[in-house]
Amino acid sequence: MAQTKDKKENLMEKIVSLCKRRGFIFPGSEIYGGLSGTWDYGPVGALFKKNIKDLWWRDTVQLRDDVVGVDAAIMMNPKAWEASGHTEAFSDPLVECKICHERFRADKEMEIKNHEKTHNKTIEWTKSKKFNLLVKAYLGVLEGEESQIYLRGEITNGVSVNFKNIINSTRVKIPFGVAQIGKAFRNEITPGNFTFRSREFEQMEVQFYIKPEEKEGKKWFDYWKKNRMDWYLSLGIKKENLRFRDHALNERAHYARMATDIEYKSPWGWQEFMGIHHRGDWDLKRHQQFSGEDMSFSDPQTGEKYLLWDIETSAGVDRSILFLLIDAYREEGGRVYLKLHPALSPYKAAVFPLLANKPELVKLARKIYDDLRPQFMTAWDDRGNIGKRYYSQDELGTPFCVTVDFDSLEDKKVTVRDRDTMKQERISILKLAEYLKNKLNEDENKILKL
Repeated sequence: MAQTKDKKENLMEKIVSLCKRRGFIFPGSEIYGGLSGTWDYGPVGALFKKNIKDLWWRDTVQLRDDVVGVDAAIMMNPKAWEASGHTEAFSDPLVECKICHERFRADKEMEIKNHEKTHNKTIEWTKSKKFNLLVKAYLGVLEGEESQIYLRGEITNGVSVNFKNIINSTRVKIPFGVAQIGKAFRNEITPGNFTFRSREFEQMEVQFYIKPEEKEGKKWFDYWKKNRMDWYLSLGIKKENLRFRDHALNERAHYARMATDIEYKSPWGWQEFMGIHHRGDWDLKRHQQFSGEDMSFSDPQTGEKYLLWDIETSAGVDRSILFLLIDAYREEGGRVYLKLHPALSPYKAAVFPLLANKPELVKLARKIYDDLRPQFMTAWDDRGNIGKRYYSQDELGTPFCVTVDFDSLEDKKVTVRDRDTMKQERISILKLAEYLKNKLNEDENKILKL
């Protein structure tokens, strides 16, 4: 049992090390000692993050005719958070160790037990207190006369407050959805497990509005459960590492009529990274009450007016990235590589001259590199020997490496190496772009649904 635990902890150490070494994720503000619960995405991580968000947007907005998109502001009128219940109900139970004064969420029993082991004497804990997760901010030009606001704790509210604007400016018909990707902030008590629990993170959500009928609610709740699970499976995550977990009545959020999570079997146990919630008419009813604005929907067919119900799908971008990296990590035959779906890979191909000190090889390799770049993200690498370059691109998850050698000057062909199989093929330079596109499309068609 201890060996299994050590192996899992070792895996996380390897993931964290790889992320920093290869430019996926860096600790926030590291040169100043860092800021707990914040992370910066490096040159490679920024590409990876953009890929997953682009794929999500394509799947939920571009390829559907019943979902539109918004991009709401991070700062909102504080009354919006009163209406949504966040100033009152958006809190965690907090306890404090009386020895070192470190604070923990009272509902995280394992973390509390692990902390107790760090002290050689009996620990006393303070009584559990409610701790609001909203991050406060201040607006104003005069010192001491600023207005208090909140950085948004979730992105849902930006859709709710714009509900009337959306239906008045579009031709949406029920059922319809509103999609959004954006930053959220939480005053987490104990951020940890790398990027899993952070104070600044990004969400991908759809608020899907339906008629206020029990039958419709159950139908669309089940639909979105399957739809989201299928999407994550299409990204290449192993089926045995995913599961649904329905929320018991006493653990549902204040707005939820039904709720389930998609969980990943992480090195520290099953953890949630995607939620499907039946929010009913909670948000629209509360904003109608607090703003005095009519938030009802007028059915163009019947003329009937009613408050729509909302089926929400909410995914953590950062958690999705973390679990995709863990799931893709491989150690085989003395090498390390990320078996990422090509659609997610930061670079689709890398181009090398066999020797960096041979101008004729470098010139031809640069020409090939420049020709490929407009078509897909392509990396250039002329450092060290060819083996080290392969090793580097394997850790980046690059599906194909293209090597220009001395034979290339004569036969106008290059060597293309497959990341997963390590098989090498000689391909005509004139047909290289087409070859790579076809290879990439064989896998990407499964996810892009072309």
